[in-house]
This record gives sequence, C-alpha cells and structure tokens, in this order.
Amino acid sequence: MPANQPNIQNEPLALYFIYDSHCPWSYAATPVVAELINAFDFAETHLLHCAHYNGKDAPKMAQINQVRALSPVTFGDAYLKQAGNKANSFKTANFMSWVQSKQADKEFELLQALQQQHFVEANPLNYREDFDKIINQYKLSPSNKVFKDTISHEAESVLAGIAEIGEAIGTSAFPVLVMTLGDEAIFIDHSQYLAKPEDVVAAANKELAALS
Repeated sequence: MPANQPNIQNEPLALYFIYDSHCPWSYAATPVVAELINAFDFAETHLLHCAHYNGKDAPKMAQINQVRALSPVTFGDAYLKQAGNKANSFKTANFMSWVQSKQADKEFELLQALQQQHFVEANPLNYREDFDKIINQYKLSPSNKVFKDTISHEAESVLAGIAEIGEAIGTSAFPVLVMTLGDEAIFIDHSQYLAKPEDVVAAANKELAALS
C-alpha cells in the first residue's frame, strides 16, 4: 500500500473513469486519473469508453480552447488544423473493450498512447491501419471485428455499465471519475484538478478518511 494511502479496514478500493477517446475534456482528465492510479492501490480499475462521437459531430474549437486554458495537456498543430472534422470513436471504443478483456494491465497506458496519437499527432483512429503503430509497439493481436464500423458486443456491455453508473450518480455527462470503497462511492470533480492534477490525491485521501 502506498505510504500516503489511509488504511481503511481492508475494504476494496476501485476506480471508474467514463470517457471518450476523442473528447478534449476526457483528454484533460486523464492526467488526474494517472495521479490516482499512481497514488492508490486499486483492487479494480474500470476505464469505460462511452463512444459519444459517432461520426456526425466534432469537438468545437471553443471547447478545445477552454481545455487549453485550463489544462497543460498538449494539442498538436496538426490536430488543431483539422479540429472541425467530424470524429468517430467507435473503433477506439471497440479496441479499448478488447484490451480490457485481453490485456487489462496495459489498458491505461494504451489509452494514453491513443490520446497522444489523436490529440498530438492528429491520428483520427478511423481505420485499422490507424492503430497499427500502437498494435505493433505493444505486440497486440486484436481481431478484425474490433475495427468494424459498428459497436462491438463487448463495447455494448461497457455502455450498459456506463448507463447503470449514470443512473446511480444522476448524470449522463462525461468525463466522470468515481472512486468506490466497498459500497461507498466518492464522486471526484475532475474539473477542479485540471491545472494541477497532483492535487487530486490529497482531496481523495480526505474523502477516504471521512469514510473511515
């Protein structure tokens, strides 16, 4: 157990992060998630892709500029030039659900790599070949069904889980960051930590201590 984590009666600690790989706010929230993963010994970590972008919409430039003003995450020039292009995150949702079932230990690292590809290198992640660099780097072997134009059965299961969480916390908005300790849930307002993600650790410890 990390030194800065309270000892809370051996209750299992879990983390839930609802995101979309093509969402700038989710990109900005990922460093907050990284701080929590590094600080706490989670029994389970659930990275849940909500597949919001379906090829009919795109993040607005005003939204991207808001993120840039609040967070130190990097947007590449190539991404900014094509930011108005419609986004489709279905294949990434399928890919991440496959990773979750086959290589869960690499899931968060792969999410970070995909975000680097998309937001810095302007990779749209629309076709199988767009994933080849990461597939080769991590020696992965996803099946062809991962790269179909529709949501896979595995990704559908993730969406069902997201719907349950949304009902429990009373919102369908994303990104969402929740820690659970046994049957208790702690909603973490990631927006408070975008500028200094490391500050989330002390806040989470305070919330956990209040439950002990």
